[in-house]
Amino acid sequence: MDKKIINTSKAPAPIGPYNQAIITNNMMFISGQIPLNPATNELVTGDTATETHQVMRNLSAILEEAGINFNHIVKSTIFLSDMDLFATVNEVYGSYFSADYPARETVAVKGLPKNVNVEISMIAVM
Repeated sequence: MDKKIINTSKAPAPIGPYNQAIITNNMMFISGQIPLNPATNELVTGDTATETHQVMRNLSAILEEAGINFNHIVKSTIFLSDMDLFATVNEVYGSYFSADYPARETVAVKGLPKNVNVEISMIAVM
């Protein structure tokens, strides 16, 4: 199997034994991103919209490192600490796409890394 590892300093460094993304067979699998500021490695806190924008900026940096953008996303998974956050996260998330939205699911989970409120992973085609 041929695979290419994607890592950029413009997105948070992995906090475990994984990479930011892997490309194989013209598909890119992006690890879940949380609202960490890559410059400081500190959590971006405040309101849910601010946190979600940071997550999307992290994802964008990884996409850019691979030479693509959100138009290449075919699947997203959104993890929330509470489904009451859905409307806000959905509004911010949607603002990063034009018309051809990817497939997606959104799930509420018991806990997320560093006790954040939102984590998003994506799959893209090259």
